[in-house]
Amino acid sequence: MDKPAPHDAQDIRRFLADYRAACPHDLLTIDEPVSDDQDVTACIWALAAQNRAPVLHFRKVENIGAEVVSNIFGSRERIAHLFGVEESRLHEAYQARARREVAPVELDSGPVSELVEDGDIDLATLPMLKHFATDRAKYITSGVIIAEHPETGGGNLSYHRAMIHSKNELATSLHSRGHLWRLLNMAKERGEPMPVAMVIGAHPLFMIAASARLAFGADERDVAGGLLGEPLKVVRTPKHGIRVPAFAEIVLEGVIEPEAHVEEGPFGEFTGYSSDRSTNNLFRVETVMRRRDAMLVSVAGGNSAEHLNLGRVPREAEMVEKLKQRFPSVTAVHYPASGTHFHAYVALNQMRPGEARQVMLGLLGWDAYLKTVIAVDADVDVTRDSDVLWALSTHFQPHRDVVIIEGLPGNALDPSASGIGTTSRMGLDATRGADFHGTLARIDDAAFARARAVLERLGTAGG
Repeated sequence: MDKPAPHDAQDIRRFLADYRAACPHDLLTIDEPVSDDQDVTACIWALAAQNRAPVLHFRKVENIGAEVVSNIFGSRERIAHLFGVEESRLHEAYQARARREVAPVELDSGPVSELVEDGDIDLATLPMLKHFATDRAKYITSGVIIAEHPETGGGNLSYHRAMIHSKNELATSLHSRGHLWRLLNMAKERGEPMPVAMVIGAHPLFMIAASARLAFGADERDVAGGLLGEPLKVVRTPKHGIRVPAFAEIVLEGVIEPEAHVEEGPFGEFTGYSSDRSTNNLFRVETVMRRRDAMLVSVAGGNSAEHLNLGRVPREAEMVEKLKQRFPSVTAVHYPASGTHFHAYVALNQMRPGEARQVMLGLLGWDAYLKTVIAVDADVDVTRDSDVLWALSTHFQPHRDVVIIEGLPGNALDPSASGIGTTSRMGLDATRGADFHGTLARIDDAAFARARAVLERLGTAGG
């Protein structure tokens, strides 16, 4: 096994230093003291109101004893920067790298091993924030829980909110009921607790990999290696030997008790609503690993751009690839922030009647989060809500262009869904169709050139 190199490319601190040097306008350092009670969230919301989404670095946050970095994923352009591409090529770049899976390489030690607590655990020493006035308590929002299959060792990574329940216990929710839920039920059948590790703060590409949607048994740590372009460097946790990023800021190791249930929530979720829907699971922490000067890497909660982008980019990339493979007429797919994870827009050059419906049904069937898909023609910019709504207003007839399917599995956090998470789904065909009669009003390029010249002269005269 190897030792970590100083200033390693997998260290989030190296990323922050490099990004500060490359894009100083897009990383805002706040030296003024701020409260741990909603101030970080309020800064992100206030900047968003100005159409700004810089990375925020808070040097002095009251009551937590650590610096805070947040909003790393608040900008899709910045996520594209991570992949070294323009935003228009983000989906393609993500899929290309994610497909080149690389198994992790194990190190003897890493920065996360600098301090190891395995005795009298006191979670009150963890840096945590209260994000919304409606939250039950301070919450961990960036926690990636890693569990490994007891037979194959294959890992599963997924995000789960968590709050302190007792001195050495967290209350968390597995509300997505995904692969971690399946592993927990396997542990329950064996009559054993499930060993897990929670990573709080790591390289942004590792954090994006944790949002990947893979088949059961596939390992997001291998995807992280593909995104990074080299094997993810890992160390083993002291008690259960779970492989975690060597350059993580904080790692909590312990077990989730299958039969234990504790109060958890409400918390401001991606819907924009404070949700108390929870599986109410208990995570008993047995070991804390951390850097000596560990900082808190926080993900803005609620329907923040960061929260939505972190989950949306891998999902969009997968859906774009699937749709374009099956339907070559598809030109673009976009999940608008206005629809949280529940809406999608798809643009296509429809080759035959009914193809838009087929495309929408494919998207609604593949993505369990989606409730509404709007199909438009390829000349409509799906990244602009106003353009899609214009197409809906001028191309769409409700009696003819709606398809609705009822009683399908949905997302448990959808406040409009049933208590068991079932939902209906709808496709709206806002393509023009073969019988559409209308000619777009347009302005010649020459007229635009003359207008720009006039306006430039006025601007010079006024200056």
